[in-house]
Amino acid sequence: MSSTHERPVLSAALDGCTIVIAVDRRSSELAAALERHGAQVRHAPALTIVPHIDDDALIAATRELISRAPDIVVVTTGVGFRGWMEAADEAGLLDELQEALAGAQIVARGPKARGAIQQAGLTADWVAESETSTELGEYLLAEGVGGRRIAVQHHGSGADGLDELFEGADADVVSLTVYRWGPPPDPAVVSRSVTTTAQGEVDAVLFTSAPGAAEWIAAARREGVLSDIVELTTHGRLLMASVGPITAAPLRSAGIEPLVAERGRLGSLVRAVVTHFGGGHAASLPTVAGRLELRSSGVVIDGRHVPLSRTGIDILAALFDAGGGVVSRPRLQNALPRSGENTHAVEMAVARLREAIGAPELIKTVVKRGYRLNVLDPSEAPA
Repeated sequence: MSSTHERPVLSAALDGCTIVIAVDRRSSELAAALERHGAQVRHAPALTIVPHIDDDALIAATRELISRAPDIVVVTTGVGFRGWMEAADEAGLLDELQEALAGAQIVARGPKARGAIQQAGLTADWVAESETSTELGEYLLAEGVGGRRIAVQHHGSGADGLDELFEGADADVVSLTVYRWGPPPDPAVVSRSVTTTAQGEVDAVLFTSAPGAAEWIAAARREGVLSDIVELTTHGRLLMASVGPITAAPLRSAGIEPLVAERGRLGSLVRAVVTHFGGGHAASLPTVAGRLELRSSGVVIDGRHVPLSRTGIDILAALFDAGGGVVSRPRLQNALPRSGENTHAVEMAVARLREAIGAPELIKTVVKRGYRLNVLDPSEAPA
């Protein structure tokens, strides 16, 4: 059960927004931050992180590094490095491991990895600005790794090519996979999340890992709704947001241009989403009733959220997409459940919509043709 009412409300920027977080790790923390700005959050983790705490191979590699300390330690993820420290602690090896790593050159694949290094009482000597394994590998090759002992902590998918790269340059590589990606906790929840997103019932989907983003996109493809999702993002009706450029890659490969947080952290991701919806960056139209934005649960007019029925939202979405152009009654009739051939039902639905919004002048009747939004010319719109 949500405990939103117990948390301080920071803003109303996400009022009316339904946000899917396709995240397993720290999902509660992310949801709480979004809810403080008015969002309704749905959890749909596309993958789970399976730790290797009891993995004999990890402990064996750790003992090997303790007995012969590495010259270089490569940290690719914060969660993986912390997991490694936890595994060493569980095996009673933490103090010895920290002593073995203290004299090594430690390089990190981004700020989250650096934070985990600092949390362990160590210091990162270099951090890849692009947060990519490619930059990290190029940096170490330029320094020279021949004959040096390198411990490489891998991310969940493991296949980053670093082991092969360093071994090809005559380094002595000790490989450590601290966690791996597992299946989603509930595949049906993921399937529902992609179908409801495609139906316009979601305003944003957030991702914090490239494998998770790739799996969510794969679920959308399996359900046959990926093209609908891409179209919604193209028209600005759906926001896809990622925690960094690596996470964004599978989305871009699917034809989606996501919002990318400036820094690879959850706080930056939340701020980016809040700024998008609260800072006037969401798709909008200037109308006689004020600036109009659609939400999955209703409409926002000049910053005021007005909840609407599903039918009202569907009708308004058709008018919104027309951008002030006329939408025929038969076209609007498609948005009505069980309306049959009764065009009078469209008139009644539009009347209810005008009343719910409280701005009768927003939707104009065009005699014998249909309806349109009363959109201002650019010269008339307020600056």
